[in-house]
Amino acid sequence: MTESVFRETTAEPCPQAVPLAHLSLEVGHLYMEDFEAGPGRLREHFAEVRVWADAARAAVARRIGGRRPRISTCFLVDDYFTRFSTPAELLPVVLEEAEKAGLVIDYLARESGCAVDGRTEPAASVLHRLVESPPPGSYGARPPVSVTGWLANGQRTPSTARGALSEAPGWQPPQETAARTHSVFMDVELWSEENGRRLWSCPFLAAVWQLARLGLLRHLGEPVLTPRPWTGGGFPDGWDRLPPLVRLNDSAAPFSAYRTCTLLPNRFLPVEDAVRLILDQTDVDAGALRQVAERSAGEGVPVPAAIAQRTTYVFYGEPTDSRTSEAT
Repeated sequence: MTESVFRETTAEPCPQAVPLAHLSLEVGHLYMEDFEAGPGRLREHFAEVRVWADAARAAVARRIGGRRPRISTCFLVDDYFTRFSTPAELLPVVLEEAEKAGLVIDYLARESGCAVDGRTEPAASVLHRLVESPPPGSYGARPPVSVTGWLANGQRTPSTARGALSEAPGWQPPQETAARTHSVFMDVELWSEENGRRLWSCPFLAAVWQLARLGLLRHLGEPVLTPRPWTGGGFPDGWDRLPPLVRLNDSAAPFSAYRTCTLLPNRFLPVEDAVRLILDQTDVDAGALRQVAERSAGEGVPVPAAIAQRTTYVFYGEPTDSRTSEAT
């Protein structure tokens, strides 16, 4: 006898597919102090990035067997932690310096959009999808990440506090869950509280940004952080008047891609290590994952099963005085 199973169709919304490039190439994710240093700092950044961007393009072409690669470029402005200048004053300088270096920026994003995008909150949505990796021997005494705001890749150092009638336990080291011979333990802060307001950390917003670039963010089946064409002429005087993600180039390849490559100064290395830890413990929408896997396999360029392995980085060294370069 065959049993019929009835389900509410609204309980499992079918995720809407998004167009996908082969590679999302991030050519800038700078802080406001970098912009404050003047056009000379941007010129230096883009000149360095251009070298590695060419190498990333060549690597994609090799990987897809000589076919014409679909590569889109993006630039992320930090308007979440600090507000410097205005889009009208800052963005034309960014685009001009990129053009001088031979780079075209297809998509421009505001970091605050990773926290709130219209009526959706991408960061809060990703937080609900975190699945902590329990280390061997753990027994759930520590509150979950949704309460503490801290995410680790293994067993933290046990407390050495002594009870009223007991001796203090001896010190024990932290342990990485998937350690190879020796541990590389990380404990990442996802948010802090300031004046009753939750302030998301830079690594957590950067993890949200990576998921968006990989085409894996959904809210009730709808894509999150989708690009909007900029047709308003000059840029606005306020950051909140600029959409979270803007398409600047009408002929650009899709914003989201099978893989990402991020080009950054090497001072961002600790942040991006934390990003990969977060991605490794994020339960991504299964439908979105399936769509990307099927389409990439159909093109003959299958993606790794692990989300973090779809992200690559180039970290370049900076001159000692990079933050104080003259605005020339």
